[in-house]
Amino acid sequence: MQTTDPAILTILSVPFEENSYVAYFEGRQDCVVIDPGLEPEKILAVLDEHSLSVAAILCTHGHADHIAGNAALKARWPTAPLIIGEGDAVKLIDPEQNLSAGFGFNLTSPPADQTVREGDVVEFAGFRFQVLDTPGHSTGHVVFVWSEQTLAQVFGGDVLFAGSVGRTDFPDCSFEVLKQSIDEKLFSLADDTIVWSGHGPATTIGKEKQTNPFVGLNARYEG
Repeated sequence: MQTTDPAILTILSVPFEENSYVAYFEGRQDCVVIDPGLEPEKILAVLDEHSLSVAAILCTHGHADHIAGNAALKARWPTAPLIIGEGDAVKLIDPEQNLSAGFGFNLTSPPADQTVREGDVVEFAGFRFQVLDTPGHSTGHVVFVWSEQTLAQVFGGDVLFAGSVGRTDFPDCSFEVLKQSIDEKLFSLADDTIVWSGHGPATTIGKEKQTNPFVGLNARYEG
């Protein structure tokens, strides 16, 4: 177990303003990359700048803006496993299901090397992530929770945002299911848990419990 908190680097990809993350521990040369986006050259530049190699690629879900960089990373680090929730694995190789076809381009990713579900543990580059199933934005959406040190941190994809939540107007979405995922899975985490969201700034579980207009204590939104 690492005795320090990790370094988290955020790489913003346009046109969907998606956050890709590079997570590593100082003193190590390996890292994990979470949700590689549509501008993988930015991710590669950050990795080169910090002299990091990719130990694993973690995808919270299979929508195009979160998987577009997988191919570039796998081309450079072919032995780094590509990991995604089992319910979203098909989206990697299907432009209709990953929604890229609907935006006018047919994007595919290399297939998953490993699929995960609730209760699984993923260990790479000094991290030990717990996997939680968090459907609602997509059927097989998962989040990766690291809670080995001072502040727990969760790579949350498109479930919970600062002041908002993930879209629920896609074919396999449901606001009711999303809200249940947030209430039962994310809001059960400690209030000071940091949420690294797929879009927008980082937030905390406690802040969103109190103030989120969609799922917070005073929310009135019903989908």
